[in-house]
Amino acid sequence: MSNQQNRKTRKDITKRNRKKEIMSWVWAIAAVLILRQFFVQAFVIPSESMKPTLKIHDRLLANKIVYKISQPHRWEIIIFKYPEDPKKYFVKRLVGLPGENIEIKNGCVYINGIRMQYPDYITTPLYYYNDEDGSFGVNGETKIPQNAFYALGDNSINSKDSRYWGFIPARNLVGKALFIYWPPWRMGIIR
Repeated sequence: MSNQQNRKTRKDITKRNRKKEIMSWVWAIAAVLILRQFFVQAFVIPSESMKPTLKIHDRLLANKIVYKISQPHRWEIIIFKYPEDPKKYFVKRLVGLPGENIEIKNGCVYINGIRMQYPDYITTPLYYYNDEDGSFGVNGETKIPQNAFYALGDNSINSKDSRYWGFIPARNLVGKALFIYWPPWRMGIIR
């Protein structure tokens, strides 16, 4: 084989390798975009409204498909589009389900007149203020419409939540908060 043929063969091999590398990058980017669009999305916590569960600047991953195949459960931490500005995402704890009557009194959540008990995995006592500025569920029972939810921040004194702006339409649910991935010392499953 001549030098000219060797050079041509090496060029062909180099060209094929470049094409393979470019295609692998295209597939990797496509896979990430598909995952982000339909399955998992990253979010950053901007405020103290979910403290101590979530702190300012925590970075978390959310499962975006779960609410397309099943209903949310009480006490889950949900991510949703803010009803008054759907371009903003909020993170709160789901407290009230469609069709229930909800009331916040003496720091506790009452559903259909029954005081709700927190699950064992919520280790920090939650106290929900019934702020006079609130309009939904703080001055007597409020009925949650069908296809809507009621959510509160764990740090209720610093949280603008369903007490103030009302209900979250089901179509605004984005996903369930799953995992804190940053900072490393706070890494863990969200409950």
